[in-house]
Amino acid sequence: MAKYKTTYHNQTGFTLIELLVAVSILAIVAVLGSHGLDSIVRARATLNRDLEQTRGMQLSFAQLQSDCEHAAVNTDLNGRAVLAIEPTRLTIVRSVMADNQPTGLQVISYRINNGVLQRSESPATRDLRQLDKYYRTILGDTDKTIQAVNLQTGITGMAIQTWFSDGQQRVINGEISISPTAQPGAAPGPPQSVPTGLQVALQIQGREGSMVKNFLLGAI
Repeated sequence: MAKYKTTYHNQTGFTLIELLVAVSILAIVAVLGSHGLDSIVRARATLNRDLEQTRGMQLSFAQLQSDCEHAAVNTDLNGRAVLAIEPTRLTIVRSVMADNQPTGLQVISYRINNGVLQRSESPATRDLRQLDKYYRTILGDTDKTIQAVNLQTGITGMAIQTWFSDGQQRVINGEISISPTAQPGAAPGPPQSVPTGLQVALQIQGREGSMVKNFLLGAI
């Protein structure tokens, strides 16, 4: 009779304790990974928000630069103010040039309203009495036909300094006349002193410091 030899192989595997340890380690790694991913997502969202805010500020400053370059400092306004600077508002009288049209005058206002930087502009006119009307209505917000355009949100403050042709730098609250014979209440300064530039600093919510830019007045 043939004899058969039986061979036994030792079979090894994970014990229940080893499986539990492995599952616990994987769970810890998964939790740590999720926290890391969440931090990356939050950082990316914050970066995108900051980039969008910076882009909006650049566009706002570009528009303000255009308005300042066309400021009517070299135009005879018969003693009228070319600038009005208040804690939350900057108003500029600028020249408007269109193809095949005579040069007109326009009142531009930058205002912080409930944390939003807004820009308003009046129709262009060559009539100084009409310009006075636009000036008063924009400063008083009484003309509902002049719609404000929102430029940037999250603005908590605005600080403006003004340079004059005598080389002096001043912080002004009030109207600045371009006339040497300024009316009472106009910005102080020696005769023939006219504004030549502005420094505008905008405070952004949640950021330390301000975004600052200098502008020449009447450069064009």
